[in-house]
Amino acid sequence: MNIVLCGMMGSGKTTVAGELHKLTGMSLADTDAEIVREYGRIADIFANYGEERFREIETEVTAKLSCLDNTIIATGGGCVLRAVNVSHLKKNGKIVFLRALPQTLAERVEGDTERPLLQGGARKRIDELLPVRTPIYFAAADLVVDTDVLSPQEVAKKIADFYNLI
Repeated sequence: MNIVLCGMMGSGKTTVAGELHKLTGMSLADTDAEIVREYGRIADIFANYGEERFREIETEVTAKLSCLDNTIIATGGGCVLRAVNVSHLKKNGKIVFLRALPQTLAERVEGDTERPLLQGGARKRIDELLPVRTPIYFAAADLVVDTDVLSPQEVAKKIADFYNLI
């Protein structure tokens, strides 16, 4: 069984994945890192080919990673927006929605130049994206963990305890 982390950019997916890996010894995979490794910078993919091409690449990578087992998969913020990705990820995994308040998300991603969807100001874009994405995250999720007041270690422990991983 895989543990799949979803949520908005800044919710802590990559950081919590690393902590969960340390805690459980499970393998670690990251859809965005895999895309960068195979195709180059995400910002460049968006700039040169557009968001739709990026989402196609993300679906290819997600299908491949979802075939792994005993792996923690950190997804990009928009990964579960495509039903096909959710379907792939649920075949052998439990999806955990890492939820955070808009202010927390904005503080965590402020100044990050590698996030093309934040062009126009982090808080403004988060306020636009969050109402659209949150219901989709909830629909995909098997578990929801609020990350605002918990450390990444505490979030990882909560997930590990819930799924009896340690």
